[in-house]
Amino acid sequence: MRPTRRRDRKYGLIDMRLLDGRPERLATIPYRAAGPGGVARNLQLAVERLRVDTLPGGCTALLATGDLQGIATSRDTGKPALLGIALAGYLGLWAESGLFPAPGDIAVLLTGDLYSAPDADLRGATGDVSTVWAAFAAAGCPAVVGIAGNHDELSPAWADDPGPGVALLDGTRYHHGDLTVAGVSGVIGVPAKPFRRTEEAFLATVDALTDPPPDVLLLHEGPRGTGPDQPGRATLRARLERRPPPLTLCGHVHWARPIAPLGAGHILNVDARAVLLTT
Repeated sequence: MRPTRRRDRKYGLIDMRLLDGRPERLATIPYRAAGPGGVARNLQLAVERLRVDTLPGGCTALLATGDLQGIATSRDTGKPALLGIALAGYLGLWAESGLFPAPGDIAVLLTGDLYSAPDADLRGATGDVSTVWAAFAAAGCPAVVGIAGNHDELSPAWADDPGPGVALLDGTRYHHGDLTVAGVSGVIGVPAKPFRRTEEAFLATVDALTDPPPDVLLLHEGPRGTGPDQPGRATLRARLERRPPPLTLCGHVHWARPIAPLGAGHILNVDARAVLLTT
């Protein structure tokens, strides 16, 4: 039986806490990504699992991922494709083997930067990632909710009508069953560039989204962790410590140790990893 959801009198939900200190490796996906000087490197996307104490009603599992800046072989076509498209193509196979729940039971949470140059030979390439979002929806996932990274573009046609259960967040919230997800796209930077805000505007947007805190907060550029190997924005951490969500997902910079405490909740850095959250 699913535990009764606990509520904080002032701020709302206080459950869905991580139970594991480190993720369990389930699988890997080989891919190519641009390294220094534009030289393509052969890498492995870690596909992992973390347990949470409970999930909101209407959610069997959550798949969190971001910074999928690489090219992999698509299982559907056998041709090179964006890494996120390849990841979506594995969901059905993993469900058949019992490794994952069925795609129809998985809500996908994206933290941005899903593009790669077609030959994986240009670091920081910017391009259209709407095909990645569409691939998860086509795989049968009932909700595909996320934010844009600073290297993402989204075709106007897709943005106007992304389809049912698909939501790009930027200073907004989305509800899937009892799950509340809020998100801020982009990074702190020069506002003249796409998906960038001044620090003042970024923090103000975060303040508004965490009053009260959502179940999950999606950020591309995230707060710093608690160790020197967990870089991020100190000012952002200070703001979130006032009203920490149960779970803050971010990326933009890689953490070898992907989990850090944040008040009574946690930060989970999903840069170049895919993490399945289950009870």
